[in-house]
Amino acid sequence: MLPLEGITVVSLEHAIAAPFATRQLADMGARVIKVERPGVGDFARNYDTRVNGMASHFVWTNRSKESLTLDVKHPDGAGILQKLVSKADVVVQNLAPGAAARLGLGHEDLSKANSSIIVCNISGYGKGGPDEKRKAYDLLIQSESGFVSTTGTQDVPSKAGISIADIAAGMYAYM
Repeated sequence: MLPLEGITVVSLEHAIAAPFATRQLADMGARVIKVERPGVGDFARNYDTRVNGMASHFVWTNRSKESLTLDVKHPDGAGILQKLVSKADVVVQNLAPGAAARLGLGHEDLSKANSSIIVCNISGYGKGGPDEKRKAYDLLIQSESGFVSTTGTQDVPSKAGISIADIAAGMYAYM
């Protein structure tokens, strides 16, 4: 038996950070339900077509999960999502800053229906600081942190070959 068997995680996630975190949870036995947007899903699906026509990042970060397409802005979709999270143990999200709260997915709202719910919000700049409403992207974080100065050359700094900031954020969220 795996350590997280019997735990259900609902995740509104895209790209790398949250999918990487929830992949770790799935690898440990949790049931992870990935909620994706109708029509487009997780935009990381289209990064490349290296793995049997699927994006390598997407395959790497989303193994062992269930996927559900749901329009969470439509009343029917929002109702389905609320039913899902009311029975979940954990909700993980890395939507744009403030989006989860607007959808009623903040801890305060969710704990009314499920007092033991754990909510993990992944954001680039955290809550309460001057940049809390800014969207963060891996290259931006690598640049602002000075990481790009350690790769490439002095005249031509460059991004690390992998999404190191997103992977680090995902690993911290998992832990």
